[in-house]
Amino acid sequence: MEEIKVMVADASHEKYVDTILETITAAAKVRGTGIAKRTHEYLATKMKETKAVIALCGDRLAGFSYIETWGNKHYVTTSGLIVHPDFRGLGVSKRIKDMTFTLARTRWPKAKIFSLTSGSAVMRMNTQLGYIPVTFADLTDDEAFWRGCDGCVNVDVLKRTDRRYCICTGMLYDPDEHHGDTLPIELPDDVKERIKNTENQ
Repeated sequence: MEEIKVMVADASHEKYVDTILETITAAAKVRGTGIAKRTHEYLATKMKETKAVIALCGDRLAGFSYIETWGNKHYVTTSGLIVHPDFRGLGVSKRIKDMTFTLARTRWPKAKIFSLTSGSAVMRMNTQLGYIPVTFADLTDDEAFWRGCDGCVNVDVLKRTDRRYCICTGMLYDPDEHHGDTLPIELPDDVKERIKNTENQ
């Protein structure tokens, strides 16, 4: 098999967006869980703003994830982690997670990074990076974030419990608890330069 390359996405990767959306939808159906629905334009913008990571095997999509900021950038999420079925079991999700985490920590070093997930593999990766399980009250109160749950099949549970808990587990990485920690990977110089040029986004 050709080498799988994991990289910070840019505008040239917009051609993969429809495949990404199809892969996310298919995975949600198989798992019977919800993933926040996003539009083509939304993911394309993430790529242009240096807020997405893509994995490619030649010209084939292998995986994807993106970053969102909430609460005036005091909170960050790495979201929509997906690996195409043809490339599962090869460690691609861990490589993507390490890069989105590094990208988030580099761009917003003081922000708390949180995750809402029902997947055990994501929980394990989060734990390795220093996340801890928390109550939903410890997460952002940004209404725009919580509206993203409206597309999930389990949203009725979230609403019924007045947003205290749901099927997903809340996990949080607080940089104040991790002084001196090294990042999982080193970002390429060209990505660092792109970050400088998009600091206000």
